[in-house]
Amino acid sequence: MTGQQSEGDRKHPVDETLPPFKMFTSGLQHVAAMYAGVVAPPMIVGPACGLSAAETAFLMGASLFTAGIATLLQTLGFWKVGAKLPFVNGVSFAGVTPMVAIGKAQSPDDALPIIFGAVIVAGVLGFLVAPYFSKLVRFFPPVVTGTVITLIGVSLLPVAFNWSQGGNDRAPDYGSLTNIGMAALTFVIVLVLRRVLRGFLQQIAILLGLIAGTLIAIPVGITHFSALSQASLVGFPTPFHFGAPQFDIAAIVSMCIVMLVCMTESTADMLALGRIVGRPADERTIEGGLRADTLGTALSPLFNGFANSAFAQNIGLVAMTKVRSRFVVATGGLILIVLGLCPVAASVISLVPLPVLGGAGIVLFGSVAASGIQTLASAAMEKGDNALIVAAAVGIGLIPIAAPDFYHHLPKDLLVVLDSGISTGCLVAIALNLAFNHFGGKTADGDAGDVGDAGDAGDATTADPPAAVGHGGPAPAAAPAH
Repeated sequence: MTGQQSEGDRKHPVDETLPPFKMFTSGLQHVAAMYAGVVAPPMIVGPACGLSAAETAFLMGASLFTAGIATLLQTLGFWKVGAKLPFVNGVSFAGVTPMVAIGKAQSPDDALPIIFGAVIVAGVLGFLVAPYFSKLVRFFPPVVTGTVITLIGVSLLPVAFNWSQGGNDRAPDYGSLTNIGMAALTFVIVLVLRRVLRGFLQQIAILLGLIAGTLIAIPVGITHFSALSQASLVGFPTPFHFGAPQFDIAAIVSMCIVMLVCMTESTADMLALGRIVGRPADERTIEGGLRADTLGTALSPLFNGFANSAFAQNIGLVAMTKVRSRFVVATGGLILIVLGLCPVAASVISLVPLPVLGGAGIVLFGSVAASGIQTLASAAMEKGDNALIVAAAVGIGLIPIAAPDFYHHLPKDLLVVLDSGISTGCLVAIALNLAFNHFGGKTADGDAGDVGDAGDAGDATTADPPAAVGHGGPAPAAAPAH
């Protein structure tokens, strides 16, 4: 009985704290994995809204700051806000296309205020509907979550490939032997470190690989220090720096659609992360997580930020390192806030060349796809039409990756959803699971596709939750990186 009591009193790994040094380095590793994904959207939206290079840099700092706030809301939480899982939040790439369209349609003085007004309304709407949206968790049994996790990993791999080539397809050295060589070298370094190191050093193998790759890249000539020399020591994202928010109906509708897409992806990500850390995400967890997403989104424009949502790449990092503490990710959130307040510190992180980041990203994102496959192994694929569900959902989900222009003749408003393979694949999997395993009347014994058991949504029946990259979990975020 003493042993049972001790076992019961033991903290879940999600709620454990690590020694300060381990906490910091593990949190820094999360920041390094998601940094490029956070600064990419403002780098695209800023010029589209007529901002100068200095103003765009300010927007990037604001995005880092607001990502840190959203991550703290998600990991630490309060009241009914926050999934309280090691869940990283940052600027969603789903909103880039509509925000660019808004920016180009408005005058430079009105573009960002209109975008910020639409983001605020979308965030408030999302916060209000979160309790109802979270009830959809019963429609995510293993056959659906496994499909979505696989799509998350596969959707992110093109991001890593793009980084490996240099990140900018207009640059003269894009796809050069130097860039690809550095990506390949970093890829090998990460694999070797993961194989030979033990304990904590193995857990931070990605960070060590990024540091090694960056140091090697200095004599190669692809590590640039110009941003570091030009950055100021302190820079606070002044509230409403670009003007008070304005509210335009068309922009609001567009961003509300983006918010729903983000909520769909975040739900899938939370279910995947819950499996990886051994704490399946139930309806209450999903509700708290969506509230954190949407509250962070509603607050972001105050500090000149955009819509926030889950970063899948960091889920892959949790799966690979086996570090499941939410306080590690909260430390990463604090680091993001410091980076947003200290441009010099942010510039140090930005020294990591994209090819180096791409080489490490291949390992990270590939681990997510592997995790999805492992989840599908527990989804009774031999029963009913589950294999058909996976085949159709993965096929539809791969369209934006394999044929990016496939939907180019369709209305632009639809592209917000259709250009996200994760969203389309998820919706197809849910619809077919309902049609074949629920409304179709199938009651196969233990059929993982049956939505009748709400509890099945996140825990993959009674299978032991994967805990390592052997059990990869989802991963990192989609669209460029989110």
